[in-house]
Amino acid sequence: MRADALPSPRRPPTRPSTRLSAPLRRLARAAVLAALGTAALAAPAVHAATDTDPDTPLPFKLTTGLYQVSGGGLPSGPGLDVNLRYTRGDDHWWVGAFRSPALGFSMPRAGWDSTVAFGDWRVLPSVQIASGGFVGGSLAVETGTTWVVGAGLGRTNLRNYANLNFDPNDAYTVYGSHRFTSGDTLALQLVRDNRQNPDQQNLHLVWRSPRPGGQRLTVDLLAKQGTVDGRFIRRAGLSVGYDWPEWFVRAAWDPQVNFTPQNMLRLSTGVRF
Repeated sequence: MRADALPSPRRPPTRPSTRLSAPLRRLARAAVLAALGTAALAAPAVHAATDTDPDTPLPFKLTTGLYQVSGGGLPSGPGLDVNLRYTRGDDHWWVGAFRSPALGFSMPRAGWDSTVAFGDWRVLPSVQIASGGFVGGSLAVETGTTWVVGAGLGRTNLRNYANLNFDPNDAYTVYGSHRFTSGDTLALQLVRDNRQNPDQQNLHLVWRSPRPGGQRLTVDLLAKQGTVDGRFIRRAGLSVGYDWPEWFVRAAWDPQVNFTPQNMLRLSTGVRF
């Protein structure tokens, strides 16, 4: 999620160079970190509308992601993210780390989220920490079963943070979903910055369809709008994922990722055990 919670970095020179000076390396790192986000609001908070895990008794989930950033005058080269999540009941704990050999930095992180039921209502809190002093969290409330509606709010301390979540974090979220008798679910989710960049928003239309043998297809259509380098943009992105009982794969194209000049291609795979 974002030039979101981060101050907008200055754009580096676009002239290609095989070696960057120390100031340009620092600037490139800041730009990529801005492109990789700052906290976890939508993913843990908007559980009913965006959850991408099929029902499974396997408590651990290991995800490896490869992120390729292009444009904006940054050096080419993929970044690697590894995330391990543990589920027990309605609680989820995770640890992860992002590393970019091209830019020479890495960032470990850890977090927790949960679902607490109060009759027909559910409260969804999350907390996340990372190196560099980052702290972020979110809180959402939702209700419903066949039809679900909810809203959430996320806040961070505005420190740099690399994450698998690509929506604005210091933002509010509203969402709704419907589960059909076939088991398919269609969800609409709006995430809009309400702190530093209030014109930046992501709108997701998410379709999840169960398949035989405990498999599932997930398609996420993204429409984003907001100001990037003083220019108002509208872009469309796409994410497609497929789950087997133990393995899963994801692929995503995210233009102007996190409202920066860069585009991002993301490929991830993982295993439950």
